Amino acid sequence: MKIQAGMWIDHREANIVFLSEDGEETRQINSNVEKQLRRSGDSPSHEPYEARRVPASDRREKGYMGHLSNYYEEIVSATRGAESVFIFGPGEAKGELRKHFHKHNLCGLIAGFETADKMTKRQVSEKVRDFYLASPAIPLTNGGST
Repeated sequence: MKIQAGMWIDHREANIVFLSEDGEETRQINSNVEKQLRRSGDSPSHEPYEARRVPASDRREKGYMGHLSNYYEEIVSATRGAESVFIFGPGEAKGELRKHFHKHNLCGLIAGFETADKMTKRQVSEKVRDFYLASPAIPLTNGGST
């Protein structure tokens, strides 16, 4: 059975839609990544040892990127059965996810890639359906005509 997948993604969540001959299935994957810790910007702290209360910036960044990497790996794993994947979303997460597809030699699965604003789950499903109706990503292999 052929499965086509499409997803809206940002650093917090991915809403994935799987289309097949049996219908449509949706799945949400949460990153569970906390926002990066930041020091309050109003004024410098006058408390002693303030720097020790917040981990060093490079350590925070490595931890944050490690959590995101696990998140992207989970998404790649969830879409492994798909014949094609359409990726869209508002920020950098979609590009970072594309790098994970390349890392696993799955870049040939990516049928589309574009920027999109925040969407409801219903809007995501509609966009994925419209994408595959407008440009079917799975070519006919049985020699039939369209």
